[in-house]
Amino acid sequence: MDIAPDADPAGSRFWRRIEAAMERLQGIAVSPGIAIGEALVLGNEGFRIPRRFLPRDAVEEELDRLQLAFAAAIAEVEHNRERVAEQLGDDYAAIFSAHLQMLRDKRLHEEIEEMIRERHYSPEYSVSRALRRYAKVFQTLEGQYMAERANDIFDIEKRLLRNLLGLRREELSQITSPVLVLAHNLTPSETARLNPRFVLGMVTEAGGPVSHTAIVAEGLGIPAVVGVGSFLTDISGGDTVIIDGDQGQIILHPDEETLAHYRHEVEEQRTLATKLESLRELPAETADGKRIQLLGNIEFPHEVKQCQERGADGIGLYRTEFLYLGVDDDPSEETHYEAYASVANAMQGLPIVMRTLDLGADKMRTLPDSEDERNPVLGLRSIRLTLRNRDLFRVQLRAILRASALGDIRIMFPLVSTLIEFRQAKMVLADAMEDLEEAGIAFNRDVPVGMMVEVPSAVMLMDRFVEEVDFFSIGTNDLIQYCLAVDRGNKDVASMYTAADPAVFRFVKMAISTANEHNVPISMCGQMSGNPLYTMLLLGMGLRSFSVTPAAVPEIKRVCRSVTIEHCQRVADYACSLDGTREIKAFLKEELSKVFPEFPV
Repeated sequence: MDIAPDADPAGSRFWRRIEAAMERLQGIAVSPGIAIGEALVLGNEGFRIPRRFLPRDAVEEELDRLQLAFAAAIAEVEHNRERVAEQLGDDYAAIFSAHLQMLRDKRLHEEIEEMIRERHYSPEYSVSRALRRYAKVFQTLEGQYMAERANDIFDIEKRLLRNLLGLRREELSQITSPVLVLAHNLTPSETARLNPRFVLGMVTEAGGPVSHTAIVAEGLGIPAVVGVGSFLTDISGGDTVIIDGDQGQIILHPDEETLAHYRHEVEEQRTLATKLESLRELPAETADGKRIQLLGNIEFPHEVKQCQERGADGIGLYRTEFLYLGVDDDPSEETHYEAYASVANAMQGLPIVMRTLDLGADKMRTLPDSEDERNPVLGLRSIRLTLRNRDLFRVQLRAILRASALGDIRIMFPLVSTLIEFRQAKMVLADAMEDLEEAGIAFNRDVPVGMMVEVPSAVMLMDRFVEEVDFFSIGTNDLIQYCLAVDRGNKDVASMYTAADPAVFRFVKMAISTANEHNVPISMCGQMSGNPLYTMLLLGMGLRSFSVTPAAVPEIKRVCRSVTIEHCQRVADYACSLDGTREIKAFLKEELSKVFPEFPV
């Protein structure tokens, strides 16, 4: 194997500086807004380029550090080559010879040193920038052999960065300067540690539109795009990037014209946000006087403040999964109670709907892996999981019940598909009540108990469920994927996942109509409810309670205050008569632009 300069078809031109051209990549929009800033690139190694520029008086010291990193990398590769040659022979050790040839190449050293001396780039940024550009050249050449040489270059980059960074791995919770996080994927627990003060936006190569990671990003209120596909090799830490969370795009190496355009967009959005702030103290009331309840979805206790700042009427969905993510042991009853009590005290008597654990067995580190869990979406998750692990379930229910003595707490069970499941869950709740009564611990004996409507069977059985539940909440994220048989976490079928489908409309309308006919309160807490595109449709179907991310509260309120119920009924009737997703969206966008022209549809 040979990856020396002379082996390249372009000859010595290979080593000239390759200026990066602007790239516009399409992904899946999961959290709206525009973000412009420096990239923090997290690959599988989790490295972060700590800074892009150097102080002038630090150049010589940093050049010394660079040479030490090269020397350490060369020593490691020589050791690996000798060991492989001894065990497997010289043919297998050839790859390391090629790595050594590149690490010792004078022109590579000169180019990196020039970046440090002349541009004052940090060694980490210079190494990454140079080697990733060379790798990109190999990736564009024909033939598998040449494409594979790019992997050799990435290996050298990682080795140099490991030595420059002292084997440090980036902790997302420790970010202290404004960045855009770019990663292959982020787990929900990693996303949960993002600080929106410094993380201005995020992009992942993998992921679907309503993955838990996407939901957390939306809850944090940072622009986010997922499912972009492979792109991390085209960018270095510190490069300027634009995230368009409205259109689901990411722009790498933007030119000045594009930067100017998006900076203008950012200003437009700030102006709109300022206008919407004036609605905070006003009720979500339609133009013909129909009061609409606007609740907030939260993931973490600190998000209560965001709901209050935007004038939410309460908490319509308190996701409790964060307590179970990224921990080695199940949370104790006290851990649960402290989180729930803080929210109850902060909301000062406003309603709070607490959803019990809504994770799959595949996400629970404290539970044994199931060999049969080949399709987690249809497997042991949510209410099925907690009914199978009743001790775990009872711990959470006891904590919620204790918090019910502090405010208007309501309990909601997720993914209920049969009457038996709901009854079994209420039996466990009754057992938890008995435990607290025997211990003399206060709680609300009449705490309202409801269920998520997110499985087709639940919709079809709602005329039976109305006799046993206190309230419903439609979870469109799951309902859509089960209705359309589309895995919401699979980017290959992400384009098929949409709320604007006639079949989805029928399920939603059936659920709302059945609940209204029997005077059982019904809300919607899925992403569909927080998208202004569907507000008039849902109002026309009879929905009078929306639970949305805190950031979406002003937008939904603006639409509600701009329409009449009669107008919305006409919109719903016509939208439901259409056959295709594209024409449905076009119609809804047109109607929305009439009442909310500033909204970026």
